[in-house]
Amino acid sequence: MRKILIVGAGQSGLQLALGLQSQGYEPTLMSNRTADEIRGGRVMSTQCMFRTALGHERDLGLNFWEERAPRIEGLGVSVAGPSAPGGHPRVVDWVGWLDGYAQSVDQRIKMASWMETFEQRGGQVVIHGAAVSDLDVLVRKYDLVLVAAGKGELVSLFGRDAARSPYDTPQRALAVAYVHGLGPRPEHPDVDAVRCNLVPGVGELFVMPTLTTSGRADILFWEAVPGGPADAFQGITDPSEHLERALELMEHFTPWEYARATKVELTDAGGTLSGRYAPTVRHPVGRLPGGGLVLGVADVVVTNDPITGQGSNSAAKCAAAYLESILERGDRPFDEEWMRTTFDRYWESARHVTKWTNAMLAPPPEHIVNLLGAGSAFPAVAHRIANGFDDPSDFENFFYEPEKAAAFLDEVREEAEAAEAEAEVEVEVDDEADDLAGADDEVEVDDHAREAVRSFR
Repeated sequence: MRKILIVGAGQSGLQLALGLQSQGYEPTLMSNRTADEIRGGRVMSTQCMFRTALGHERDLGLNFWEERAPRIEGLGVSVAGPSAPGGHPRVVDWVGWLDGYAQSVDQRIKMASWMETFEQRGGQVVIHGAAVSDLDVLVRKYDLVLVAAGKGELVSLFGRDAARSPYDTPQRALAVAYVHGLGPRPEHPDVDAVRCNLVPGVGELFVMPTLTTSGRADILFWEAVPGGPADAFQGITDPSEHLERALELMEHFTPWEYARATKVELTDAGGTLSGRYAPTVRHPVGRLPGGGLVLGVADVVVTNDPITGQGSNSAAKCAAAYLESILERGDRPFDEEWMRTTFDRYWESARHVTKWTNAMLAPPPEHIVNLLGAGSAFPAVAHRIANGFDDPSDFENFFYEPEKAAAFLDEVREEAEAAEAEAEVEVEVDDEADDLAGADDEVEVDDHAREAVRSFR
């Protein structure tokens, strides 16, 4: 059996290790922390996994928390308007329903449990913070070495792909708080949904239900424009102060979210996280000082800003693609050509995530302003944008190009008009025409909404 070493015990590393194990391989997993250290440590992410990524876990029988984690049925977008008494009002607000529910499980729970499962099934786990010098030796003992540790010295093995990396500095400052006690949205109190709140010139606030070490919780996640008014977490080390700052920003910029957060408290002392990094695509093959080659996995080689919530989804998709490629290789060598082809297999999905994420970090053009605004008037628009979080490749069909966006909105409007005409066959012609004209006005978005979204940066 081929000897395979996986360095890194996150979503991609553990999923791939367990996948190989299920196929009779005996991979070695290297982690810088034990399962207990992971479980008792600080939160690592804001993971929300959509239908396709959850499917990869189900395929391997790793969906241990499916009955306990909240079922996220929708994804909502709100855009804040200019400041007014009582805070910033919403000028755009809608929710799109997901075709298949999403779920979020605190990675402290998931990674610790998966590592223990790997060991219980006979897998070897080496607790060691690997350095380049370690891999220089280990690469001669294994048929394949995969680097799935997205931070630290090992990332330096993989050079930046400038052609695929338009940004060389962080585009957002990130601040996360896991809380208990968040109230429901009054519009539909019985529905769990991810809430994407866009605040022009400030950044974004994401709110999502999750399962954490102490049970059901919610994540408050600020993505602040660097140097802007929400870039206010640097130097804060006290978790309580971190939460207080997050709530202050919510009260001022997203009062509709703050209204349900007045009684929240941190889930635990490790329930906060802050930082920033530049979104980067790297070359997939790393060459060690001694000449050996290693293959980068998931966010080691494709690191996107979490503004589109794709990190864990991409990691799951990468692990699934790499597993297929390894199994298909059989006894043939894992040479450089195979490594590049394997990464290209993953890039087929990752490229769509990267394009979409980078687009959302930039000021939105007029046609995207119209799309976001139209979500309030037309459920079909809200539905398609929401489900793009599961399949970002669909954005190619209606999101990036003005002509495609206009054609999509025309199609939606025509379908809405036809449905309205059918439902109101007894309405007088003049009244019907007035109603349809109103639908045209809605899709164009009012001036306040357009200006709010356009001035995002």
